[in-house]
Amino acid sequence: MDDAKALGRALVLAARGRGRVSPNPLVGAVVVDRSGTVVGEGWHRRVGGPHAEVEALRAAGESARGGTLFCNLEPCSFHGRTPPCVEAVVAAGVCRVVCALQDPDPRVDGRGFRRLREAGIEVEVGVRAVEAEEQNAAYLHHRRTGRPLVVLKLGQSLDGRIATASGASRWITGEPARRHAHRWRSWTDAVAVGAGTVIADDPALTVRHVKGRDPRPIVVDGRLRCPPSAKVFGGREPILATSASAPEEERRRFAERGVEVWALADKGGTFELGELWARAGEAGLTSVLVEGGRGLAGAALRTRSVDRVMLYIAPRLLGGDALPGVGDLGLESLAETPIIEQARTRRLGEDLLYTGKVVYPCSPD
Repeated sequence: MDDAKALGRALVLAARGRGRVSPNPLVGAVVVDRSGTVVGEGWHRRVGGPHAEVEALRAAGESARGGTLFCNLEPCSFHGRTPPCVEAVVAAGVCRVVCALQDPDPRVDGRGFRRLREAGIEVEVGVRAVEAEEQNAAYLHHRRTGRPLVVLKLGQSLDGRIATASGASRWITGEPARRHAHRWRSWTDAVAVGAGTVIADDPALTVRHVKGRDPRPIVVDGRLRCPPSAKVFGGREPILATSASAPEEERRRFAERGVEVWALADKGGTFELGELWARAGEAGLTSVLVEGGRGLAGAALRTRSVDRVMLYIAPRLLGGDALPGVGDLGLESLAETPIIEQARTRRLGEDLLYTGKVVYPCSPD
């Protein structure tokens, strides 16, 4: 089995942990013996459980000696919930490790590779690196920046509207698109919405159309306009992001209902979204879906907080009086607009899913 094929298998295995292992990375591992035969496979199944390399080496047993270990991320070199994987690799007696990426976690960041080389093990890094980078985009972004990967998700008409003038929005997109959106919810650490969305729609923000874990809901409400009785606050470990100047007694009402209240420094009831994402990163949230409404979507783009977009576009036209998906961006020229790069499209029933990375223009300063 050649290196690219074996590493591809490790990526397939890694994907099985999606939605189950965050804030840890998705990791898969394959052990190949001297003859080129796969003798062990593993993946990280749950937080606190054995890592992929350990599972694969256990499955291989003595057949691993003199063989090659393939994994999509550098073996860890620190003692966390489990012992360092790198020591298990050394003890197994493999003579070569082929890996897609170095782990940017400051507790690892090349230390695992150095330990392997010191033990006389040949190390090759970079095989299928592009695919591995995309698969663990949220984890890598979190470790490199300290904040979660922020994805703006909208379900909209062809003319960019998310609801009629009267506020009717169910359902703009069809069932295949909704099922896909809920699958992504189950893979995401948190879903953020603004106060206007909570007041207008009273969403639960749970996973319903597929099996999976509910994300943590984050309600962005600087002036505490939402009622503590809203459905979203009955979800999994709900978070209320509000301003430090909001009345303490009002904040306490939410806390008494089990809501984690983040009181962020503000000016006149408005706080910087950058502060929210930094707090989310500190809480171990590696990915956040921004699902509405237009005020929060506009603010996230205006403050250059959005890293990616997921637009579910329905073959409908709602017209000029209908509600747009994105609020004011404060732009005066086309040169100031965010650009979507590496765009991809996919059909979901009658709808179209448009995804891509957000690139912002350079500041004139």
